[in-house]
Amino acid sequence: MENFISVHDAGNIDALVAKALQYKAHPFSDSSLGLHKRIGCLFLNPSMRTRLSTQIAAQNLGMDAIVFNVGQEGWALEFEEEAIMSGSTVEHVKDAAPIMGRYFDVLAIRTFPSLKNREDDYSELFIRQFIKYAGIPVVSLESATLHPLQSFTDIITISENFKEKRTPRIVLTWAPHVKPLPQCVANSFAQWINAWGQADFVITHPEDYELDRQFVGKATVTHHQDQALKDADFVYVKNWSTYEDYGKIYCNDPEWMLTNEKLKLTNNAKVMHCLPVRRNVELSDEILDGPNSLVTEEASNRVWAAQAVLSEILDPKI
Repeated sequence: MENFISVHDAGNIDALVAKALQYKAHPFSDSSLGLHKRIGCLFLNPSMRTRLSTQIAAQNLGMDAIVFNVGQEGWALEFEEEAIMSGSTVEHVKDAAPIMGRYFDVLAIRTFPSLKNREDDYSELFIRQFIKYAGIPVVSLESATLHPLQSFTDIITISENFKEKRTPRIVLTWAPHVKPLPQCVANSFAQWINAWGQADFVITHPEDYELDRQFVGKATVTHHQDQALKDADFVYVKNWSTYEDYGKIYCNDPEWMLTNEKLKLTNNAKVMHCLPVRRNVELSDEILDGPNSLVTEEASNRVWAAQAVLSEILDPKI
């Protein structure tokens, strides 16, 4: 594995899931794989689970993990080519990234979209520039459009919790939120479920919240949540802002919040969310604290997802 930016870098998804679950059972089985190697974790926006799980995964493999919060601890970076740096940016990525390539063996980067200019966000300029200039493997800890480690984690969690010999019905449902959020998690979840190819996949959201078709793929799309939830085995809950009229909130209908009453339409579905979650806005207490919630298990699996990916980068033969 050269980089890990999207599902296209994952190769055989089932094999990668199997590796993650091996690490879950035996966390230190490859504890010398990353000996004397360093991973640099660069955060251009805050994180809790992503930061901690990546550090733990690296340490399980024997790596040193160094965290750098770019916005708070370093210079403001410029990413545009041929920029005239007479504004607030102090250092160009062309100068910073090669140095990081000398300091580290792997570079893990978390960025965030502006939600102002769709063309800029969907160009993935920030992470592409690091790949171009660092000269070492780059792992996405979330980008402007995708969150591949989260989505890989979701596949792991679904695989662990569905043992029936039939195709599971998986529903991605929009949820209300108090502010506009990016499409990253929804895009990425759809991309991974489609690439995995082992689910009856449905996406449901209010009108005007369509996702980019390149990620929706062959999923069934409906504006009727109750219809989508019928016979679902897994329900993935996530808010996202508008894609066409980019970064807006049109509808914030609380009726879209998932409740136990709505779960009665499902096949006793397990409920997933990437966290953090706005309780009783996106998801009700009764769901989050109830027996159908996989949220804690899902978050804990972030370690094994990261460990499997890093092991593939360090030594793809194991």
